[in-house]
Amino acid sequence: MDPELEAFLALFPPAQLRDPIAERKNFAELAAAIPVPDTSGIDIEDRIVPADPDVAVRIYRPHGAEGAIVWLHGGGFVMGDLDTEHPWATRIAAGSGVTVISVGYRLAPENPFPAALDDAYAVLKWTAEHAIELGIDPARIAVGGHSAGGGLAAALALRARDDHGPAICFQLLNQPGLDDRQETWSARTFTDTPWMNRDKVSHAWQHYLGGAPATPYAAPSRAADLSGLPPTHIATAEFCPNRDEGLDYAMRLLRSGVPVEAHQWPGTFHGSQAILSAEVSQRQLAELAAVLRRAMAAQ
Repeated sequence: MDPELEAFLALFPPAQLRDPIAERKNFAELAAAIPVPDTSGIDIEDRIVPADPDVAVRIYRPHGAEGAIVWLHGGGFVMGDLDTEHPWATRIAAGSGVTVISVGYRLAPENPFPAALDDAYAVLKWTAEHAIELGIDPARIAVGGHSAGGGLAAALALRARDDHGPAICFQLLNQPGLDDRQETWSARTFTDTPWMNRDKVSHAWQHYLGGAPATPYAAPSRAADLSGLPPTHIATAEFCPNRDEGLDYAMRLLRSGVPVEAHQWPGTFHGSQAILSAEVSQRQLAELAAVLRRAMAAQ
């Protein structure tokens, strides 16, 4: 493991999701301690997207931005909100020059699948329909997210393809949770890794699925056909149960004719980019922004 990251392991809370309510509080406290970068040059606005039910979003609009990304926060499908994602959404907007539309989707177990995906899809459609009002080029709308949010973004791309919904120009999947089956080598081997382990992954999927069988829109790795999806960047962490499902998804996309860039970060663990003092974390965050900036410039 990267020595700068390893030095912080004793400070990380136990990785478990047995009690979602308690873990939401802990997650919020951790997020509140993360510094927010300079927001000068970015207009930030909270909006409500009309849907059933309505969906709260926070829009980060860098001056001169033309493209946008519908962004889904992490938190194992059960934690996180617009506030916990604020430090990361701000960094992506500032570093990429792209408008970030952060989605406050409903959380499990109170709202199991497909609630979060329905919320994300409503925001995607709203973004496309209001592109001119939002100052967005409708040909430059991407989707992306961290962890569970990365899995939701992948599902969003599948649903938009299948429903002939809004065109998505790019998907940015950072350490995505894509497969409920936990049958990959990393899922079977990394049973006690920091922040994310087999037990935590199992509970996340149990809460999200609510006892129902997984479909490809819940667990995108189950999709039989990945053709026709947008160009993709997938980033994975070495010591992460989700690692191999992300890499497998990248290879399947490639075999389906989808342009893919994959980056496996050695010495890292799931969510370790939150340790901002580590050099590797700084590179990870800078790359997410740079990848998005390049993807939009290519449109």
